[in-house]
Amino acid sequence: MSPNQETYRYAFPNSPPHISYGIPFDESCAKHVNQTFDAKRVYIIASGSLSRQTNNIKKLEKALDSKVVGVRHGMTPHTLCSEVLEIIHDTREAKADLIITCGAGSLTDAAKIIALALANNISTVDDLIKMHVNGITEERSDLKAPTVPIISVPTSLSGGEYTRPGGATNDRNHRKQLFPSRGPLLVILDPQLTTTTPDSIWLSTGIRSVDHCVEAMCSLEDNPGADERATRGLKALVPGLLRCKANANDLDARLDCQLGVIDAIGAVFFEKAPLGGSHGIGHQLGPLGVGHGETSCIMLPSVCKYNANTNPDQQAKVRNVFWSDDVVKNVLQNHGLSEQTADLGDCLKAIVKELGLPGCLRDVNVGEDKFDMLAENSLSDFCCATNPIPLKEKEQVIEILKMAL
Repeated sequence: MSPNQETYRYAFPNSPPHISYGIPFDESCAKHVNQTFDAKRVYIIASGSLSRQTNNIKKLEKALDSKVVGVRHGMTPHTLCSEVLEIIHDTREAKADLIITCGAGSLTDAAKIIALALANNISTVDDLIKMHVNGITEERSDLKAPTVPIISVPTSLSGGEYTRPGGATNDRNHRKQLFPSRGPLLVILDPQLTTTTPDSIWLSTGIRSVDHCVEAMCSLEDNPGADERATRGLKALVPGLLRCKANANDLDARLDCQLGVIDAIGAVFFEKAPLGGSHGIGHQLGPLGVGHGETSCIMLPSVCKYNANTNPDQQAKVRNVFWSDDVVKNVLQNHGLSEQTADLGDCLKAIVKELGLPGCLRDVNVGEDKFDMLAENSLSDFCCATNPIPLKEKEQVIEILKMAL
């Protein structure tokens, strides 16, 4: 990456969003607000930690000058519908014609839903929830498409900035629900900015994107296009995360991870590989206070073990990717694993442990007293139905939860 030279291109072949990297995020935002979108009234949804602990949001406001009509400093993780509604009212009153998110995935989810709500004159939580859909491909012909564009400046690796639907948590029943929106039109990647992200969030959301790759490759409906993208994503993400753990200021490793996220998302949303139980159960762990990426750290190894007899060939492809990389191979061997005997769940557990991330439900204070509720909520998640062993009964989910305890 050449210093101070912008790369600007589509994230996916001839398909939005565009990505920009190579110049500082505030400079890129100002350039594209003016030249690409010709926006006049910009509303910023900013990470609370970035707002409180750094001057980066002030730098962004200064770069945009008088065009900033409002700033929201921080949101609760997992995007509560009540908070989304607050920002809907703020952006409507401010007559915002562009939204910038600067922070992790919950902010991007919020912006997508806000843009959809603004187009459909939503003003209550009940009306907001009525816009939800049951799957990532479901469309709602009765809803108007969003018109307010979004620029996303991600500081984590969840990848929601590359997808259309937005997810929010219903405050009343703590269920995560999807809304059919339009994703950001521009994603700005700034590895230097991501050094402000706590290691635990950066690394765990990276495992979230690894989860996209693994479940795409392990699906019984996998396809060559999804395998190719997911393999590329794993080859960038897993060594990149291990390098970031070794040196938090390795900006090349950070950019590798950011670019790897694009392939992880592409495998699922563009190549249409279904996701599975790690996502389905993980979506319901989030509202209990488990970090977005931590849900994958905890659930993915156990889900892979649960599925192992049903998709052995698919799991072998993922294992081969891990063992073919010297950085990853050394880590696996240092954790006492053998290429001949370690299953995919063992490899994933070792990687999570090497990154210093939570590896079981006890690590995040989720006990068996929550299993019945988690299992019931999980069965309503579309990803459980597309698990290699479809999860149709509460007892199946509880079995996996016990494996992850």
